Amino acid sequence: MYERNSIVLQGTLVETPAFSHRVYGEGFYELRMEVPRLSGQVDLLPLTVSERMMEGVDLSPGREMGVSGQVRSYNKILKGVSRLIITVFVRDFLEPGGTAVNQVELTGTLCKPPVYRMTPLNREISDLLLAVNRLGNKSDYIPSIAWGRNARFAGGLKVGEHIHLEGRLQSRVYQKVLEDRVVERTAYEVSVSYLQLLEENEL
Repeated sequence: MYERNSIVLQGTLVETPAFSHRVYGEGFYELRMEVPRLSGQVDLLPLTVSERMMEGVDLSPGREMGVSGQVRSYNKILKGVSRLIITVFVRDFLEPGGTAVNQVELTGTLCKPPVYRMTPLNREISDLLLAVNRLGNKSDYIPSIAWGRNARFAGGLKVGEHIHLEGRLQSRVYQKVLEDRVVERTAYEVSVSYLQLLEENEL
């Protein structure tokens, strides 16, 4: 089953594209985009772009532009440990609109039990992991976080249920304690603003 996976971003490029990898002879490059939130915070989001799309397109740092595509995931071995990497796979470049945009829509299957908890500031949160199928018998595993009323609802969901969600892709810096030191890392997850449990006839 092919499922919904779309993202639209409008923001500012902050670095020069760097070669990442090659698949079936096609090269792919990585760069990052800053997208401000209404709160004034900024999400720094990773983009993956095919070399074929880059021809004749100005992707220099400081350039304001929009992109549309999909939220993708893959596993990468870093220092002997497998980590889930999240990126925005760009399918189209959009004309800059002057206003920051960060819109995600996903339809997929819950593949881990939700984790409902309270933050130190007494905010309700549920952590979700959504598997979204795509062509080629592949799936993307997208971490998502629901708040408040959505968190309470999500906390009662079961593995294998199909859900539709909307929100924004956010970057979150956190500290991880290793054996002898503390390192700073960045997590990428969908902050959910709308969540719906789908019935079989809605798939």
